[in-house]
Amino acid sequence: MAPLPGSGLAKGLAVTLRTMTRKTVTEQYPDTQPDLPPRTRGVIGLFEENCTVCMLCARECPDWCIYIDSHKETVPAATPGGRERSRNVLDRFAIDFSLCMYCGICIEVCPFDALFWSPAFEYAETDIRDLTHERDKLREWMWTVPAPPALDPGAEEPKEIAAARKTAEKLAAAQEAQAASEAQAARPEPNKPPEGEA
Repeated sequence: MAPLPGSGLAKGLAVTLRTMTRKTVTEQYPDTQPDLPPRTRGVIGLFEENCTVCMLCARECPDWCIYIDSHKETVPAATPGGRERSRNVLDRFAIDFSLCMYCGICIEVCPFDALFWSPAFEYAETDIRDLTHERDKLREWMWTVPAPPALDPGAEEPKEIAAARKTAEKLAAAQEAQAASEAQAARPEPNKPPEGEA
């Protein structure tokens, strides 16, 4: 059956009338902050103490928007007769957010948890050259990173924690057995009757 002429127009007007009668849900953004989801990808925060300058984040970045500079520093020997060690010291860590595509690869590949997603999103600049943020600004954003969600009570225990718990239980059992054997050895034997007596 062919549609009636003008039925499409009537359906469109019906949708318009329904929408006009509903209450608006406009958020007054500058005055009230939006309620963001917990896993919002706003900006990247840097926890400088965990960074070992391994350069994995800069190498894996598909946009090459991470700039890292460092120098080597000699650490004296910890024990007499030991050898000196060298370690990398972070001089510059910057991210150019005009190039960043927020893929999160840098955060995933970081082996020492130095990079985190922050829900902060108000970092607009009037000049595109100012969108390269240095480590001081990235550090400020680190404190806006929300705490991780609690573990699901029904989930199985992480393998690392299970292995550590088993090792601790074995060590505690070995210490208890050693303490029991030492107590047994320290206890005097009961008096034996002299030989020849019955």
